[in-house]
Amino acid sequence: MSKTKRIAIYGKGGIGKSTIVSNIAAAYSKDHSVMVIGCDPKADTTRTLVGKRIPTILNIVKNKKDLCLENILFEGYNHVKCVESGGPEPGVGCAGRGVIVAMNILDDMGAFLDDLDIIIYDVLGDVVCGGFAVPLREDFADEVYIVTSGEYMALYAANNICKGIKKLKSHFGGVICNCRGIEKEIEIVNQFAKKVGSKVVGIIPRSNLVQKSEIDAKTVVEKFSDSKQSNLYKKLAESIYLNKEFVVPEPMDADEFEEFFRKIQ
Repeated sequence: MSKTKRIAIYGKGGIGKSTIVSNIAAAYSKDHSVMVIGCDPKADTTRTLVGKRIPTILNIVKNKKDLCLENILFEGYNHVKCVESGGPEPGVGCAGRGVIVAMNILDDMGAFLDDLDIIIYDVLGDVVCGGFAVPLREDFADEVYIVTSGEYMALYAANNICKGIKKLKSHFGGVICNCRGIEKEIEIVNQFAKKVGSKVVGIIPRSNLVQKSEIDAKTVVEKFSDSKQSNLYKKLAESIYLNKEFVVPEPMDADEFEEFFRKIQ
């Protein structure tokens, strides 16, 4: 088994996966060699690590540029290695297919053979189709975490992601609560995690430091390194790193989820 810790972070689009991934990567970078692979078609996972948007693998392929590691692998904050898979133009092609192409290219070019301590995948998870399931199905990642809030659609997506994890018999490490400030939110997310047979591994509250950092294309860990919010990202990173408890989740069917959500309000 590879000594590299390989982590996949899933969640509904817009739930804050990229912010969490970039900040825990920045936290890890103090003591570890880290690579972040953005598998979201928006290609914005690594912006706050590099300080700008970087070329995507799919754009380089599409424009027939030289396909070498120097053109797809960029160094970000504290030497974090950054890659974006990219996706097709809106309304054209399959975004999941882009993940498949990107993973195969990175594998063929030996990107995963480097001396890395941690690889983190940021994966869109509104639906776990073949492409977005690549980090699990193709055995690129060893453990999976889901980012959610206490909102209906975020939890609905999280439950669907659990279905994909169960089908692929992947190692589910738990739920990350990225708070939106709704009533009883932490209790709701804890109840959801328990219902699917898992646990909450971290709670990240809303903070205006996130937007202030992202305006400057930086992580909170870099820009506000001594803040409470930065320390919470560092605590989350440690919880994930030390986690030894993994399960195959037991997701709810559609009717069961509706009943569950009504009861916890």
